[in-house]
Amino acid sequence: MPRTADHDARHGQITDAVQRLIVRDGLTAVTVARTAAEAGMSVGLVQHYFTAKDEMLLATFTRVNGRFTARVDELVDRGEGEGRTIAEMLRQALAELIPLDDARRAEFLVRLAFAGQAAHNARLAAVQRETLAGIRSRVAQAVANGMACGEVVQGVDADDQARRIVAYTEGLALHTHVDPDGTPRTATLAALDDQLGRVFTGPCRRAQRDRRAVDYE
Repeated sequence: MPRTADHDARHGQITDAVQRLIVRDGLTAVTVARTAAEAGMSVGLVQHYFTAKDEMLLATFTRVNGRFTARVDELVDRGEGEGRTIAEMLRQALAELIPLDDARRAEFLVRLAFAGQAAHNARLAAVQRETLAGIRSRVAQAVANGMACGEVVQGVDADDQARRIVAYTEGLALHTHVDPDGTPRTATLAALDDQLGRVFTGPCRRAQRDRRAVDYE
């Protein structure tokens, strides 16, 4: 157990250093030597965990995705407990992909760096496709759940709507990164609400039942 814990801690220490380098100095700054210096460890120790830059980038990308997934799961759990609509929970989840604060901005820069590297690396491109497919799958499930509870009209193609919603969100994220002054937080979230409102057009029967139950009590 101690060895596993130490391995995970070292692994996290290195990937956190990679993220800081990307955010501060860009992808070209990420080398084994500079990562070691940033992490406060020897080059040999970094090479014990990663032998190439691509491996460090992949591990950092995986760590960022893990944090995103954990936050979304927490948002959904809390939203369900509070009786929120599926549209509200989906909006909160998608907002985690948009660089609206320092933490999300740092994660966005990692995803952007990974995308650039994946354009010329088949292995990284495969991971990128798998990650995107996973996000679209979760959004498609939210749309399907919306049909089940009345928020989305019957017969909607959940997969098609998921592609549109995710593409729109990624566009908002890129615009927010490129021109943060021209895409203020309120306007960005309003645009996301508008896009979701085109799909989630009805009231949530579950939320209505919950409200009636509270009124009855």
